[in-house]
Amino acid sequence: MNKKSQLNKYYILLIISFAIFNFSVLSAQDKFGIIFPGNDRDQKCQECIQVFNQKPKEVQFSIVRDQNRLYFQVNDKAWFQKLFKNAQDGLAIDVVSKEIYGCDEIIIGNPQIKGELLRPVFTPKLRGSLKPYGENLFRVHVGNVPEALVSKELEFNILFLNNNNLCRYYWIYHLESYPWDLLDMGLYLDSLTYNPKEIKTISDTEVVIRNKTLKFKIPFEKNKAAYSQGDIKPIYDSLRLTNYDIKAIKIKAYSSVEGSLERNVKLQESRANSIVLALQSFQKATIKTEVSSSENWVEFLNDIKGSNHENLIELSKSKIKEQLNDGLAVELEPILKNHRKAVLELELERKDKYENMSPDELMSKFNATIKSEAISDALEIQNSIFEKLKNKVVNPDFLGKMEVPKQSKFVKIFNKNSAFRSVLDVRQSLIVYNELLELEKLAPKDGEVKYNKTAIMIKLWRHKALPVDEAKLKGEIAALKSYKIDAALIDRMMVNFHIIKAESFMRERDYENKDKSVAFINSHYKNFPLSDYDYLSLAQFFSYYANSTMSVKLLENKAKSIDINEDLLFYYLNLTLIDNELTEDSNYRTIMLNAINMNKERYCKLFNSIDKGGVTFQLLQNDYLNDAYCENCVN
Repeated sequence: MNKKSQLNKYYILLIISFAIFNFSVLSAQDKFGIIFPGNDRDQKCQECIQVFNQKPKEVQFSIVRDQNRLYFQVNDKAWFQKLFKNAQDGLAIDVVSKEIYGCDEIIIGNPQIKGELLRPVFTPKLRGSLKPYGENLFRVHVGNVPEALVSKELEFNILFLNNNNLCRYYWIYHLESYPWDLLDMGLYLDSLTYNPKEIKTISDTEVVIRNKTLKFKIPFEKNKAAYSQGDIKPIYDSLRLTNYDIKAIKIKAYSSVEGSLERNVKLQESRANSIVLALQSFQKATIKTEVSSSENWVEFLNDIKGSNHENLIELSKSKIKEQLNDGLAVELEPILKNHRKAVLELELERKDKYENMSPDELMSKFNATIKSEAISDALEIQNSIFEKLKNKVVNPDFLGKMEVPKQSKFVKIFNKNSAFRSVLDVRQSLIVYNELLELEKLAPKDGEVKYNKTAIMIKLWRHKALPVDEAKLKGEIAALKSYKIDAALIDRMMVNFHIIKAESFMRERDYENKDKSVAFINSHYKNFPLSDYDYLSLAQFFSYYANSTMSVKLLENKAKSIDINEDLLFYYLNLTLIDNELTEDSNYRTIMLNAINMNKERYCKLFNSIDKGGVTFQLLQNDYLNDAYCENCVN
């Protein structure tokens, strides 16, 4: 890996890592002459505390391992020099090995130093040896990995010293980062159409345009594995799929928790696949399928709360199974029967009766229907043209061949063309906005045109592509109510308005008004449904602009549901694993088991070192997390 690649990798880690202060007050000890303050810590560490309290959030630091050499790396030289000012100011590295966190015993010799402490480095060397490293980064060598630990899984904690007093002890917590945006306001095409963004890690921002998705549940009867057309047809009919084909289906199949894991998983896979076969029988187009199965521990633990068997919550999974298989399952069958189900998510694709026509044939037919004013037919052909645009059979310039008179009767045609181009390519948004301004003059009372114009205006304002009179924009958003736009959509727009305002106030360091915008968002997001991407965007917004408490509150109920998005669930775990009080709550065990059922390998990876993609293995010092890890991750 070249230096530039190493730099990019580090810088991503630097941005998405959080330093956590974890200081214990003990009597003074002698370790390389370091003084461990007691009740006089605030007095002795006054300068250090002040420098950290005044540290801008943009200032980041970490310990970087380059082979066996350890470097303190920072992105702000001026802050570094404020921190290390006196001759006896410095830092020392505590080299911590994962092997001390055993399942039988946690071996931490000194309560304040977890691993092997390296000799401190003080201001003269730190300042004299600090060197630029790439763009806007600086590093200084602060020690080497002890030879006996070279092959171990390690993390590197930092002791900050002020006049040789231990004032700060930091360990690094790695939070997975995702791209986030405004809440999706959608745009009106035939009806309000969203551009559902899939949750991706920061390195992958691909967006997929979909027609329609549906989500529902199918219960399973005990010991029944096969589903027929007769079982599925009422569901198929209720979805009214005459105008759509099922393009893809995701099935998460759940068994009740009694019986062996192997049998339960096999039974659920059989049930899920039989549902797919039954649905496939209703259409020619092949359905792309994704099937997963697990035991439904989430709802089991939720449902026995408050019952005569609530004590089961405290037992291990194997002990619970023993009691169920010893006869308790019969008594609990009224509960267990509700846990056998499949959660289906269908991605639908509009049936296109013109799909075999060439683009030129389609355009000719479209223009003919416009001349005859057969508008409903023209709208259907327009959708077929959109499919060819999505599939890149033609480019957006192809829409310029449409021969549509500038008359109010054709407003929906123009509105759909503009909105679709914006959905297809966000770079077209400014052009589309100007088109909608002209269209508004043609149809001044058309609510869908006004909604699309306002939604695009908000996006352009956020990206500083359009100057906006904020008072006028708020008025336009409120005025949408008089054009029969749903109140929930208006609330969503106002939340986006305040997201943009909070960003602006934060840049201006106007924290009082920033807090007012955050409070508005926190009190209004409950007024409308949120997609998984919306949940993640809001959670990251609250973490960045307010505090993680709002993020946790936003996600906590969703984290206990079996159909939560996997990335959303693991983001919640990242936010909360450091909260000892929360992790010891019985509700938290339900959430962790949800994550284990969903992706056991990913859950166990949370407790790897940062270098191995984990949050931090030092979470295992929490007895509750250690027990859960040993029960589920250690063979």
